[in-house]
Amino acid sequence: MINAIEVKNISVIYGEGTPFRKAALNGITTAFPKGEITGIIGHTGSGKSTLASLLNGLLKATSGEILLFGENIWAKPKEMTKIRSRVGLVFQYPEYQLFDETVEADIAFGPKNIGLDEEEIKNRVRLAAEFCGLSEKELKRSPFELSGGQKRRAAIAGVLAMRPEVIVLDEPAAGLDPQGREEILSGLVEYKNKYGATLIIISHSMEDIAKYADRILVMKDGEIYMQGSVEEIFVQAERLFDAKLDLPQITKLFIELKKRNLCQSTDVYTVGYAKKEIEKIIAK
Repeated sequence: MINAIEVKNISVIYGEGTPFRKAALNGITTAFPKGEITGIIGHTGSGKSTLASLLNGLLKATSGEILLFGENIWAKPKEMTKIRSRVGLVFQYPEYQLFDETVEADIAFGPKNIGLDEEEIKNRVRLAAEFCGLSEKELKRSPFELSGGQKRRAAIAGVLAMRPEVIVLDEPAAGLDPQGREEILSGLVEYKNKYGATLIIISHSMEDIAKYADRILVMKDGEIYMQGSVEEIFVQAERLFDAKLDLPQITKLFIELKKRNLCQSTDVYTVGYAKKEIEKIIAK
């Protein structure tokens, strides 16, 4: 397995040498496999967003190293712009990043900055808009005339237009209705499948992580509390309560069923899987 990004013994300390010293991350080591979706979950203040900011060099760690396809991203600080074009970062409220006169111009800003020709820029804008569910009409509008959900799509499209190899997304579907969440997340999966990209998604929604992720990283108090495949994490579902996390409603149901000796499985995290398990219970 090839790792797109490796995190080696990373610590981030704020206020070192003062009474206000705080460890945002404390010696964490993990890896993000190429072409997979890793979901990062954890309570507020667990270090999720700090980790996201490290992965494309927006923040520099106090100690440890970040490797992008085996190379330390800080080996050549003057070339950090190249790293950031390879590792796209979508902030928690990306709609506040919009600034240009039209949505189309906003999405085209990054590709223009790296010197692509007009034809390639148009092609990238069109494809990025398609992945994010933006219409031709919306591309011609001012980003400030759009709804919150449309702004979110436009901001994500601006990152996709750069064709990054890795995309780090901090709560990409926060505040959207179920249909909006589905459209944005499925569009990101489509992008991943087309270009072989690696997705790292930070989310409070356990349902979204259970549905879309290949692997899960659980953070607690600046450290890695659990990590593994979706199945490996949810087979230990009750441990997630110790990390101050909520569970998918369907998983909670099966924990209660187990307490009543009606089933043995608690690693049920999607409705499709639940249906099969319930059919087994009924058939007994």
